[in-house]
Amino acid sequence: MTESTGVTPWALIVGSSSGFGEATSLELGRSGLNIFGVHFDRRSALAHVNEVVEKIRACGRDVLFFNLNAADAEKRAGALDQMQEHWKQKGGEHSIKVVLHSVAFGSLEPYLAESREDEVTQAQMEMTLDVMGSNLVYWVQELMRRKMIRSGGRVYAMTSAGGHSVIPNYGAVSAAKAVLESHIRQLAFELMPHGITANAIQAGVTITPGSSKIPGIEKLAE
Repeated sequence: MTESTGVTPWALIVGSSSGFGEATSLELGRSGLNIFGVHFDRRSALAHVNEVVEKIRACGRDVLFFNLNAADAEKRAGALDQMQEHWKQKGGEHSIKVVLHSVAFGSLEPYLAESREDEVTQAQMEMTLDVMGSNLVYWVQELMRRKMIRSGGRVYAMTSAGGHSVIPNYGAVSAAKAVLESHIRQLAFELMPHGITANAIQAGVTITPGSSKIPGIEKLAE
């Protein structure tokens, strides 16, 4: 699909292989956007990832998935290099119309426990805040520097009620969601002059591969 402006539209889904990221990849593919997907999966999950890719391709869309740690700066830059090279090989003008950050990878350890070994560590806390929160900022910064997103672009991030409520063992992820929402507000302000919007989506309690790891999630979903 090419827009009336002559620009081929793409979506970049960070967290594309399951849950909301997978569903959004498929729906945007059906709606006419080509898909760049970033995911972090073990070999045992790659058969499902390939199924997602083939479903998008069956919609007549161009699709390229990257299996990497989305919070690794070097790998992030490498993936974006490959995306730009892909555009170059295709020819014509291309642009990211939609960015979705839907990463579910964080610590579910309690802050306090009978044993120190069972408590969340500083490394786990910092990793969770980075991967599920600040990571979004670094992707947007790179897209802007490379001019891969332009006026009319949309940036979305998946948040949850846990960002402003208390759920057992959810403290680190809750903090990351609060950080993510703060980043979205700041990005919305700083992207506004460029004609790009940024919003957080709180979709309600939904059972996904990521949320299923939260203790008591089934009760919360009732």
